[in-house]
Amino acid sequence: MTASDAYVTDDATGEDWHLMLGDACERLAELADDSIDMSVCSPPFASLFTYSPSPRDLGNCSSRVEFLEHYGFIIREQLRVTKPGRQACVHVQQVTTRKNTEGYIGLTDFRGEVIRAFQGAGWIFHGEATIWKHPQAQAIRTKAHSLMFVSKNRDSAGIRPALADYLLIFRKPGDNAVPIQHEANDGELTNEDWIEWASPIWFDQADSGDVGGDHLSPAWTTIRESNTLNERVARESDDERHLCPLQLDFIERCIRLYSNPGETVLTPFAGIGSEIYVARKLGRKGTGIELKASYWCTAVDNLRALDAEMDQAALFT
Repeated sequence: MTASDAYVTDDATGEDWHLMLGDACERLAELADDSIDMSVCSPPFASLFTYSPSPRDLGNCSSRVEFLEHYGFIIREQLRVTKPGRQACVHVQQVTTRKNTEGYIGLTDFRGEVIRAFQGAGWIFHGEATIWKHPQAQAIRTKAHSLMFVSKNRDSAGIRPALADYLLIFRKPGDNAVPIQHEANDGELTNEDWIEWASPIWFDQADSGDVGGDHLSPAWTTIRESNTLNERVARESDDERHLCPLQLDFIERCIRLYSNPGETVLTPFAGIGSEIYVARKLGRKGTGIELKASYWCTAVDNLRALDAEMDQAALFT
């Protein structure tokens, strides 16, 4: 580590949001018991993505065992600060192995390990949904040999389907004191919304076209991979791999499903502020923690820009 990588903390606040710079393992302790109505986040996928050189970064753990031990501090703190009966929404993907590190090309069950880690900390595994990903787009982006036409043509024993994303839903034990209520055909979550969102598979019909025809339905049809906040301004020259902001559609659905307007949404991995950004647009309060200063600064800029935009809209209405 260099002097510029030294651990620092800071805080920024705005209209109904609070963004903390620092280590979520430590800064979550600043939140009161049973003070969070729901959380939504995408944790580092073990060692798949490395975001900073800090030893506090979960992406820098030396093994999966170490990663799960490290992540456990955050999982337990999330349980403490969440209100009884409320949810934590976690975005994950299965993790591939590499021939130059593990000695073989394959998959590890990262999704299952996260489920077991939450259950071990006291959460109830409440539900999940699979998010459809475009195989050819994933092949181009990841350069995975197992998705390439050349691999199929040479020896199809080496190919596999594309990796889906998953929404994992966990519930804190206890009774929910404040119901999350929706009118049948009005408000944030209509019956028609629920018919679609209750599907175990979500896919973007605009990207997928008529893939599979009607037999894939019921499915979510509007999770767009490209609908994210701009991450480019947060990149630094020494970033090892890349920053992948969570899709805004994904965040919006989780928040609309599991919180009321005016309630508080937490993200322990704030990145460039996507979860808090969506929470504010939907009339919630947002609390987030981010370890890396460049990402935190970008998140603050994004949220302050949103404050100005919403203030201007309110002025004209």
